Amino acid sequence: MAPPPASQTMKERILETADKLFYLQGIRAIGVDTIAAQIGISKRTLYNHFPSKDALIAAYLERRFVQPRPSDKPPAEQILATFDSLERRFAAKDFRGCPFVNAVAELGPADRAVKKIAIAFKESRRVWFRDRLNELGVANAEALATQLVLLVDGSIAQDLVRDDPAMARAAKEAAKVLLRNAGVEVGDEAAVKSGKRAARNP
Repeated sequence: MAPPPASQTMKERILETADKLFYLQGIRAIGVDTIAAQIGISKRTLYNHFPSKDALIAAYLERRFVQPRPSDKPPAEQILATFDSLERRFAAKDFRGCPFVNAVAELGPADRAVKKIAIAFKESRRVWFRDRLNELGVANAEALATQLVLLVDGSIAQDLVRDDPAMARAAKEAAKVLLRNAGVEVGDEAAVKSGKRAARNP
């Protein structure tokens, strides 16, 4: 095992190790004994930083709760770039689907803490789509944002079953149809219009 960075605290080491093991092998399959052994510490040391496995699971999911980076690109381009990012992620050997969906599927809806985090993450992604659609002046941004999130989640499920990153491309094409139906110019047509505006305003 490679030595940890000098600046990395023990808590960060525990969380990073738990993140990898939980995501790749499953939350139920990995106990705190395995995590402690992987790092080379005692269970007591682990519990000094995370008082229970539940607390460690919550911290793992919160660590995965990353907001999209701000971008200067046009809103429609940002929306479609989401599916490009998914395709790259699907192609990675360590892709195991959405960690939030996986956690709810493993632990069940009765685990309210996990479900709460998962819902918050999914809603944050839907709101991000809605905000981009509002920037585009789409009339029913709420409904369309939900449809785009369904395309994201559907493509993830299809890739897991088929092991085919092209599922993200198919979802992107479906997203273009939804955007066009909402009056948004996407792809080549948006570039052509932008070129015409530039020609009129040299």
